[in-house]
Amino acid sequence: MNNIYVLHKKTTFFVVFLLLLIFTWASPNVLVNSELNKLSPVSAYSYTCKINRESNLRVFRVHVPVQGLAKKLYDTLCDNNVLAKQYDSVEIYWGGSLAGQIEFLAKGIADLILSKDNVMEAMMAESTQHYMPLIGYPSYTAFFISSREKPKIEKAYFLDKTIGLVDYPTSRSGHILPKQVFKRLDIDLSTLNVVYASSHSALRELLSKGDVDIIASYWQERDQQRFSQNYITPIADNVTGSKWYLKMVDENTDLACALQNTISDVVNKMQSNYFSGLNHYWQCESVPYGLIEGKASEE
Repeated sequence: MNNIYVLHKKTTFFVVFLLLLIFTWASPNVLVNSELNKLSPVSAYSYTCKINRESNLRVFRVHVPVQGLAKKLYDTLCDNNVLAKQYDSVEIYWGGSLAGQIEFLAKGIADLILSKDNVMEAMMAESTQHYMPLIGYPSYTAFFISSREKPKIEKAYFLDKTIGLVDYPTSRSGHILPKQVFKRLDIDLSTLNVVYASSHSALRELLSKGDVDIIASYWQERDQQRFSQNYITPIADNVTGSKWYLKMVDENTDLACALQNTISDVVNKMQSNYFSGLNHYWQCESVPYGLIEGKASEE
């Protein structure tokens, strides 16, 4: 009887193991052949517009970190003639979490996304989902910025300060790099008085009003109007800027050039050094692919 029980137990284990093996082998094929790319991502934050009334087939999806930029793109992309010829609607999502970016990249949901090189490399998004850069922001310097004194990179200095950071964890100057400084100084983040803001502009408002003592951000020329350049301390130099990536399954050069021009117009009209000095990757007069250098700019 015991032998039968043991045999039955081994048989059950073998069957379960075999099923798991089959499932493991089949899962990638199921995912590849499924309709994941046609599914809308799980997000409560989006703008949507209809751009072609004659069809209801293709959706052009965009992902950016913040709502302000999403709204600017919405106003422009929803009136783009090249998009209207190829798509019937536009959906623009915003959110700064890394998990959100991974969802859009891993499934290839985003047709256009603003992301960082390290995220794209980690996801192998360029090789697996055919993402190619359209526009890039050159390297920049991240700073601690104060309104009354030059910040010190010392443990004791931060302990009695109210510190402003941005609340999306993919931001390097406003989130990742300052937290790396705190870790290097052996500061437990829970012991600090940290205030999170929705954007770099909101951080500046907090600092200007005296709601925080220090913010972590980039420095732009117009900051001189409210703050002193004597009261900034570098956190890190040569921080790689973000890039706009387009999913290029086909050699859709009309779309690439139209989007490159549209993005350039949008970010330049925002009148911030953060969005100036762009590197363009498409020479759209003759449509070859290659970098056109721009001026230095921030993140």
